[in-house]
Amino acid sequence: MLDFTFVSPTKIYFGKNRENEIGQILKAYGYHKILLHYGQGSIFKTGLYTKIINSLKENDIAYVELGNVEPNPNIDLVRKGIKIVKKHQIELILAVGGGSVIDSSKAIACGVGSNMDPWLFVTCQKVPTSSLPIGVILTISAAGSELSNSCVISDKAKHIKNGFNTDLIRPLFAIMNPELTFSVSPYQTACGIVDILMHTLERYFSDVDDLLFTDEIALGLIKAVIKAGKRVIEDPNDYSARATLMIASSFSHNGLTGLGSNMYFTVHKLEHVLSGLYDNVSHGAGLAILFPAWAKYTKKLFEKKWQYLVKVVLDATPSNATDEGISFFENYFKFLKMPTTLKEIGITSDRFVNFAMCATQNQTKKVIGVMPLAYDDVINILTLAA
Repeated sequence: MLDFTFVSPTKIYFGKNRENEIGQILKAYGYHKILLHYGQGSIFKTGLYTKIINSLKENDIAYVELGNVEPNPNIDLVRKGIKIVKKHQIELILAVGGGSVIDSSKAIACGVGSNMDPWLFVTCQKVPTSSLPIGVILTISAAGSELSNSCVISDKAKHIKNGFNTDLIRPLFAIMNPELTFSVSPYQTACGIVDILMHTLERYFSDVDDLLFTDEIALGLIKAVIKAGKRVIEDPNDYSARATLMIASSFSHNGLTGLGSNMYFTVHKLEHVLSGLYDNVSHGAGLAILFPAWAKYTKKLFEKKWQYLVKVVLDATPSNATDEGISFFENYFKFLKMPTTLKEIGITSDRFVNFAMCATQNQTKKVIGVMPLAYDDVINILTLAA
């Protein structure tokens, strides 16, 4: 186990109807004026918007609104948000939604706090120095951004999607009511399940061995998500299963399942290229396509890891655990009705060169990982995913 520093300061308000407490929570923290940041209308259809506004008004919390966050949140809206926050002297940003809304809020908060264009953080030209506080009302179990220190932003005009990490953007609090996820579509629910699994799978497949404590947590979370995912697909209103996915979403990406290890997130980096080039591709769907291909390409590196995963998660000891494990996840993604090939989302081999050039910055860099991926490696993985 490597040396590590772990912090997870976000206070969680978990359970039914906890969103009704938002005004009281903000008042107790001493905030008086917030930016209410949300997506493209689902909070109006579900009635969540009315609940939030009523609670804010009852507790004398002033608010300014900024909606219309898209999947793969765009830097243009972030910049608009920064102007609004500065103009109205906002004290806290309240993100109501899932990963895209939370990440957009994080970028706004860092841009205001550091007084810099947050695209400089995304492109690693600058490091954030300060951030406004962020609160969350979570409506989808997926990205884990409600507890994480990561933020992913896109420039859709440039077809670039990238992220940055800093503990400055870990939310102050997160309100989690699993009932708010009942209305999430089967497709988006499935995308979320894949993302939750991948946040821990990418930590588990590392180059550090003998992580007894960490690996048991990681594999226990994976096992629970697989079971809960099946139940939710069969019954979208299964509260206990939705609750499992919601809390797993958070703890899969706050660092707990990677304590003492190295984190590379190679598949995530490849997927960011994919959904950056094709913004109609959902993040979870992209991961479902790329993970089995990456796993097949790198399987000799992780034979012991696969053997232990199959034993703990699948309760099996096959002679070829690596192939059995990869096949299981590929079939599980198919059960979720996720695509597992590039062909299914309309991407053909003639586009592989452009993808690999983007991933390797015109063959000047490798995609980091236990096995760093050069241009030819990326082409080979895409071929396996074809």
